[in-house]
Amino acid sequence: MKYPTLDTINVTGKTVFVRVDFNVSLDDDGNITDDARIQAALPTINYLRNKGAKLVLASHLGRPKGEVNKKYSLLPVAKRLAEVLETQVVFPEDCVGMEVKKLVSEMRDKGVVLLENLRFHKGETSNDVNFSEKLAGLADIYVNDAFGTLHRAHASTCGMVKHFTEKAIGLLVTKEVSCLGTLLAEPERPFIVILGGAKVSDKIGVIDNLMKVANKIIIGGGMAYTFLKAQGYEIGTSLLDTNNLTHAKRMLQRASSKNVEIILPVDHIIASGFTPDAQTKHVKNADDWGAFMGLDIGEESIALFTDVIKTGKTIFWNGPMGVFEMEAFQKGTNAIAKAVAEVEGMTVVGGGDSLSAVNKSGYAEKMSHMSTGGGASLEFLEGKQLPGLKVML
Repeated sequence: MKYPTLDTINVTGKTVFVRVDFNVSLDDDGNITDDARIQAALPTINYLRNKGAKLVLASHLGRPKGEVNKKYSLLPVAKRLAEVLETQVVFPEDCVGMEVKKLVSEMRDKGVVLLENLRFHKGETSNDVNFSEKLAGLADIYVNDAFGTLHRAHASTCGMVKHFTEKAIGLLVTKEVSCLGTLLAEPERPFIVILGGAKVSDKIGVIDNLMKVANKIIIGGGMAYTFLKAQGYEIGTSLLDTNNLTHAKRMLQRASSKNVEIILPVDHIIASGFTPDAQTKHVKNADDWGAFMGLDIGEESIALFTDVIKTGKTIFWNGPMGVFEMEAFQKGTNAIAKAVAEVEGMTVVGGGDSLSAVNKSGYAEKMSHMSTGGGASLEFLEGKQLPGLKVML
């Protein structure tokens, strides 16, 4: 679908409301631990400022549940943004109200206002009509560059948009839609999908839809144990999605009928408990696992997955191969990151834990595209119409 992009609007001298995703990680002292989301928004912010626009930036942070909670204040983001833009960033105490309107009206061209956390108001997540109207009253033009929020029908992503005749998606969203759209429409083949993470339920729709276009699907991480159980293997005390065990069996059968190969781990690093210092063992699928749980893929699985990945011309990867946060169980995820990084074709990493894992592995710069939206990218690849994109048409 053709969404309006930045080059279709004239922003010079206009006030532009930009929905960004500044939902960054903070430590206990309120310091930003990873500013990747701020960096991802800079191309759109710089483009608009260079065109002489006045910017009203808006985001959520965490889940304050509609109440003011200083723990979730965007003040640390305002400070970091001022540093990277090398300009003053005006930061009001709220995101709506007379004080905010006054500060916005006093802005000069290229000025930047960052609103306080949108979710300090219940009206944001409930897509309240009045709250939407108040937000819309701050600007002349609407731009959404927060891909990670597009699957949510909130006031700042949906409700306020109908109040604008001029609207566009930002550079980040444009890139996301283009890259993910290519995976569904015209991937260069072979197209290899790699799925990991904990829950089968999160990936059912993705597997079903990508089965129509993928040549091979590698499944690792916690979700692999449900598929192994569906094949009749014992999995000890590993993560098991009993509600989707039957669905896993059906997906394996459907893949076979569609000539899509689903590749599962053949060996594992298992542990006596979910702790960094737990006793570990190496087992194969048919071995006796006892009361141990699988926390990473083994060397044979790494070799098997790597050989498959090497054949790919297009790769999509979402979800780690194990508990990569613990040093003892990060080898599989790091090995897959290395294998994907060495592919010469198009390599797309889907957000969430996958981004953290790839950043931690040191291979992020080798990937074609690192998607900023975990849930949004998965829903997009399920073939769903994202509410925040639908309103832009």
